[in-house]
Amino acid sequence: MTALAEPPVGHRPPGRPARGGSRGGARRTRSRAGRTLQGGRLTHAVLALAVLVSAFPLYWTVVAASRSNADLARVPPSLLPGPHLMRNFEAVVREADIGRALVNSFIVSGSITVGTVLCSTLAGFAFAKLRFRGRGALLAVTVGTMMIPPQLGVIPLFMLIAELQWVNQLQAVILPGLVSAFGVFFMRQYLAQSLPDELIEAARVDGASSARIFWSVVVPVARPGMAVLGLLTFMAAWNDFFWPVVALSSSEPTVQVALRQLGGGYVNDQSVVMAGTLLGTLPVLLVFGLLGRQIVGGIMQGAVKG
Repeated sequence: MTALAEPPVGHRPPGRPARGGSRGGARRTRSRAGRTLQGGRLTHAVLALAVLVSAFPLYWTVVAASRSNADLARVPPSLLPGPHLMRNFEAVVREADIGRALVNSFIVSGSITVGTVLCSTLAGFAFAKLRFRGRGALLAVTVGTMMIPPQLGVIPLFMLIAELQWVNQLQAVILPGLVSAFGVFFMRQYLAQSLPDELIEAARVDGASSARIFWSVVVPVARPGMAVLGLLTFMAAWNDFFWPVVALSSSEPTVQVALRQLGGGYVNDQSVVMAGTLLGTLPVLLVFGLLGRQIVGGIMQGAVKG
């Protein structure tokens, strides 16, 4: 009888995985792929330093707004908040019509933000997805207007609003800012990358008009980009000083125009100025808190798609 030959050492029958072989390797690969990346101590130290440097101006505004002018003149100055915050707020209300200025700034900034976001999204959709004659030339002219310094248009713009009798009225500040070349270019680039042509074609096959496509297809896709543009536009309109101080007077001010009336006298009261600055900064932080989720969601959505 012929003896059966034993398989050599290390021989593995076909179809039978080796112990700790490919399956273990796959598990190790999956564990490595699913593991969350963690930064080291140097990364955390750099991030903590960046947060401290970024947040210190806001913290110092709170400290200066709650101190007296004599406290700010000391060397070294105190780095802890003081007890004079409410008194400085009362001085702001007394020296400047800050309540009316806040309302006017909300009206101006909100109107400019809504108009800019809506017009820029409409124009960006047209430049990105619609085909019409002269599209490239119109886009080039729109982008080219960004190279013109805004100071060059102050005199003719003031002559125009004077002819319309809009001096010292809020529409003189709102209407020139309703359209932004940067906003049009920004939304055009965003929609060109984020909006698939198949969605538009499917909507047209279903019989949707261009207006229905814009509201039902374009706006949901463009919402993160619109949130980013809205935040940038609101901050720029809220912090604008040059054109409002030309077109408006102290009887109808925005926040930035009202702040120049603070701290007057023989000795400039820096604590009152910082208290007014703090009041003017809080609405911007509120808007950022409201739109921050949309911004982060848009960034994460783009990262997942990439």
